[in-house]
Amino acid sequence: MIPPLASYAVVVPTIGRPCLSDCLAALAASDGPEPRRIVLVDDRPDPAVGGLPLGALGPLADRAIVLRSGGRGPAAARNTGLRVVDEPWTVLLDDDVRVSAYWREQLARDLAEASPDTGGVQGVLDVPLPTDRRPTDWERNTAGLRGALWATADMAYRTAALKAVGGFDERFPRAFREDADLALRIIDAGWLIRRGERRTEHPVRPADRWVSIRVQKGNADDALMVRLHGRDWWQRAAAPRGRIRRHAVVTAAGLGALALATAGSRRAAALAAAGWLLGTAEFARARIAPGPRTVDEILTMTVTSALIPAVATWHRLSGTLRHRAAGTWDGTV
Repeated sequence: MIPPLASYAVVVPTIGRPCLSDCLAALAASDGPEPRRIVLVDDRPDPAVGGLPLGALGPLADRAIVLRSGGRGPAAARNTGLRVVDEPWTVLLDDDVRVSAYWREQLARDLAEASPDTGGVQGVLDVPLPTDRRPTDWERNTAGLRGALWATADMAYRTAALKAVGGFDERFPRAFREDADLALRIIDAGWLIRRGERRTEHPVRPADRWVSIRVQKGNADDALMVRLHGRDWWQRAAAPRGRIRRHAVVTAAGLGALALATAGSRRAAALAAAGWLLGTAEFARARIAPGPRTVDEILTMTVTSALIPAVATWHRLSGTLRHRAAGTWDGTV
């Protein structure tokens, strides 16, 4: 028996990727109480681009509205959607997920079982990985969502809790850390967040060999998290600490080798270069060993492992400088 459920809205930010059709079709096909409202937030910067595939919603299409957020990133896009929600619960989905066949029924149970002081209930994310080989570095990175806390790929919040804290902090421009920041602010406001039972599939999206370089921009967001929540935010969010300290040491060794060589200190330069090479080799091995070990993957891991430490360190330093005076988010939704 499906428990009674207060009405809910679904907010989906999107940049019009083809996967949106699958996301909406899965939502429409799921069994259980229907959302009162579906808010699609088109975050493409060009208002002249084509429309969104509302037809994939089938019988739910008449419940959908489309808003534009001007290409300001997923945090700002979600806030744009939140401003029109007045249902008691707001369910956040990413446009690259597929909810399960009984997701709406499971959502009803998750929310009906939420205590009055529960501000959020997260879904369970499944990341399908290849069964005929070991996963690549990018696939393992995506699989980390399985154990991540508060991922907005499938996250339900009381609308009152979201509005009380001003929604998402729009200083997070990427789909990274904005979910942890929001959850920590909601917890600090006195709400609880628990894990529900509903299940959602999050496929690994296609990516080129340079994706691991691009995601290093997230180190700037980590700097903002430290500024806003203190150096222990990693423990509070149960987030992996990452390698930024090792990356800084490896980068310093590489820069030191160049500086010493320029100054004519060949022996010291050789020692520094050896430190850079050893650090890079250790990093590459750590990424190659659990993977499929194909020629292409080994080549990609070798090249990107030589570049990532410097790129990560640069983004962390630039983020620390840019956010050095950042204060509490004072936005409204």
